Amino acid sequence: MHGVDDPAVEKAVRAYAKLMRATRAVLARVEPALTAEGLTLTQLGVLEAILHKGALTHRELGRKVLTSAGNMTDVVDKLESRGLVRRVRDEVDRRQVRVELTPPGRALIERLFPRHAADIARAMEGLAGPELQALGDLLRRLGMAAAGGAAAPPAEAPALAKAESAA
Repeated sequence: MHGVDDPAVEKAVRAYAKLMRATRAVLARVEPALTAEGLTLTQLGVLEAILHKGALTHRELGRKVLTSAGNMTDVVDKLESRGLVRRVRDEVDRRQVRVELTPPGRALIERLFPRHAADIARAMEGLAGPELQALGDLLRRLGMAAAGGAAAPPAEAPALAKAESAA
């Protein structure tokens, strides 16, 4: 690899490229159905988070769907203008504003989420159940290490070894 002499760096760069290609391929399979519904992935994430967790603040939603506060305001504005969510001031702490589903928003996400989940499953059917579990475990460790949490151990991941032996 040009300008890279460290084998560990080369492995990391190659794994990163594969991760990005796989991400783009999966997104290419699941996004068209959302686009047909007039939704972005982030908008779907907001609707899904509220469906499963109940009314949430902008900050809580931002953490759930991994977006900035500024972008979250824009996303909620757009969903609110379509009548899918509404902002409600918290009765206990009037400084807090929660975002909740409207009846049309609930109907849309209840109809759409099972199809979206099935689209994800189809996009990832190149991996068997144990492999998906191992991938999830590895990606969680990677995400935590990249975010400054606990570093992944240098040895082969037990989850990967388990998945390979099961395959």
